[in-house]
Amino acid sequence: MTVEFTRRSALGLSGAAAALAGLGLPAWAQARDAITIAFPNDVPTWDPNARVLQGAQSFYKCVFDSPLTQAPDLSPLPNLAKAWRYRDTASLELEIELRGDATFHDGSKVTAEDFRFTFDERPKAPVAAGGRKLDTGFIWRKVKAVTVESPTRAVMQFTEVMPSAVTWLYFMASFVVPKAYIEKVGVDGFAAKPIGSGPYRLAEYQQGARVVLEAFDRHWAGAPKLKRVTIEIVQDPSARVAAIEAGRADLAVDLPIRETQRLGGRPGLVGRIDPIADILIIEVNHVGAFEREEVRLAAHHAIDKRAISKAFYAGKAIPIDVPAAHGTPGYPKEFHVAYDPAQAKALLAKAGVSAGAPAQITFFTTKGVFPNDFEVAQAIAAMWKKVGIVADLQVMELPKYQELLRAGKLPEATMYQWGNTTGDPEMYGGYLLDPKSIFSSYKSPDLGERVAPLLVESDPARRAEGYRELHRYAVEKGYSIPLFQGIKTVAYQKALAYKPYANGWILPQDYALKG
Repeated sequence: MTVEFTRRSALGLSGAAAALAGLGLPAWAQARDAITIAFPNDVPTWDPNARVLQGAQSFYKCVFDSPLTQAPDLSPLPNLAKAWRYRDTASLELEIELRGDATFHDGSKVTAEDFRFTFDERPKAPVAAGGRKLDTGFIWRKVKAVTVESPTRAVMQFTEVMPSAVTWLYFMASFVVPKAYIEKVGVDGFAAKPIGSGPYRLAEYQQGARVVLEAFDRHWAGAPKLKRVTIEIVQDPSARVAAIEAGRADLAVDLPIRETQRLGGRPGLVGRIDPIADILIIEVNHVGAFEREEVRLAAHHAIDKRAISKAFYAGKAIPIDVPAAHGTPGYPKEFHVAYDPAQAKALLAKAGVSAGAPAQITFFTTKGVFPNDFEVAQAIAAMWKKVGIVADLQVMELPKYQELLRAGKLPEATMYQWGNTTGDPEMYGGYLLDPKSIFSSYKSPDLGERVAPLLVESDPARRAEGYRELHRYAVEKGYSIPLFQGIKTVAYQKALAYKPYANGWILPQDYALKG
């Protein structure tokens, strides 16, 4: 599918760029206000409220604006909302004051009606037979109503305390969309030709291949310095390395660690390896051999995380023992799961597993979505085989993962990078472990009993302690197998002024070309 809607001829520009590339000029030399980015994945849809998927957030933040946003150090900042406060001591009414100078790409103003449409009407809208509810329907399920008091003031009213409400206003899928436009063209028309209020408008889209963004010169924060951004969807990490090395790209994202280090040593290039708040985990499902707790625990004890970090991440991927990042409120510092093959074999023996009758499981992984994902999965499968777990390793595309997760049909083990740009513990265990969550793979009533009170706990200290206990309990029962804190690897031309974010966002609106 190719969709084109632009103020000037995208084909003419593409042809000129191709001609210049044929002369061997670096991408940054072709235009002083345009860059090319080699990126590993596409969006699942251009409806930014539909799916919670970390890999798509950088795309959405270019085209759409959320009420709040984050600074590079993850601290919250005003965005479409210039102020917010709870009106009551029970935290059931959240007042949002919108800026009055924001417009959508079609020139219409962003108003409180659009805010209500985004966070109240859309999440509650009925779904046609065979359709799939927006992910925001689950996220904002505690919203009783959003009332509009003026064109720039809205009040969110909750059925019960939602401690993460403000956090979600700068987290995933919380982008304000145009009510009038969607009602005019329909949901499918909006996804085909999206209109947001972000710093870029979508000029060209070739599914699975290319995204072309043009600067929105009427953006409330001012037009970005880079007027045209071409994002090439390149799933193969070696091809992304080749693109930056040959000068066909100005920035390449999620590269193998050693290639990032090598590229950083080449003249004219910079390589960066930065820790982020995302986590790499093995999501567990209560099926097959993993119905036995002993097998799940054995699978965890069999993984030498430090050896994997050293082999594939130059030791820079920090092992984690619970599904949260180090230094965040939900991480229990004193808890540790040892690498212990002997203990793994003993646990398997209790489950009736032996060398002659190994446990057989299916193991899903992505390939090229984050650095060395497939290679890490191969290493884990080899470690499992040594103790008596034979894994059928299969590559999984992100859209397929979403489909199987929602249907409860994931296999015993799925390696996945869980996105949490905020560090809030609810966005770790509160969503990964709650059996009522659309994001959880392991559905267990005992987890639900532990999660439920935390979802309405307003005291920060009790809330953090509760999530630390929840995370520890889940690992002790084998409901989750955490691996590493995430990292972001990039390589870019030295001519590019690049700004890193501690959540891994790639935001060209914050970049410029030097000189």
